[in-house]
Amino acid sequence: MQDSDDRAGQAARPKRADARRNEETLLDAAAAAFVASGVEVPVRAIAARAGVGMGTIYRHFPTRADLIIAVYRHQIEALAEAGPSLLASSPSPHAALGRWVDLFVDFLVTKHGLAGVLRSDDTGFDALHAHFLDRLLPVCAELLEAAAAAGEISPGMDAYPLMRGVGNLCIGADSDERYDARRLVELLITGLRIGLSQE
Repeated sequence: MQDSDDRAGQAARPKRADARRNEETLLDAAAAAFVASGVEVPVRAIAARAGVGMGTIYRHFPTRADLIIAVYRHQIEALAEAGPSLLASSPSPHAALGRWVDLFVDFLVTKHGLAGVLRSDDTGFDALHAHFLDRLLPVCAELLEAAAAAGEISPGMDAYPLMRGVGNLCIGADSDERYDARRLVELLITGLRIGLSQE
């Protein structure tokens, strides 16, 4: 009896893994469609990009708001997981911080239209914003602490104002091709080191 239960459990696991992979493929396709065409992109275009039927999308995400929230939660998770990975693989903590902030900029400048679409779902938007802060502030703080411990930036830099500042620099980046938010953010991160040298 136990053996058959174990076999049944093992048979079920690949389905769950497949379902997760399928959902990730769908979320990645939706994210790419949002970047290319905004969050109002037709669901059929997302389905075509993901190689699934529209019914599959609606089965997972009954409303557009559900899909949008899922896409951005997925991207927040990827950004959160990138922090420790970059710390382990980058030549220095400051380099890891710079690369992570670059990914953060990618996230910020490609989420145009999010607030407008979710305006009618304040609860969903509030929950997404809280998740954003809960997941990303500790990651940014860890990167800042590592750079400070390595003597690369001044100690005591708070993650919230840095992320808020980067966010403010990204405002309008998707609607003005002459405005290079990424370059300004790069100068900001470089300035953390310059500030240390001037103390």
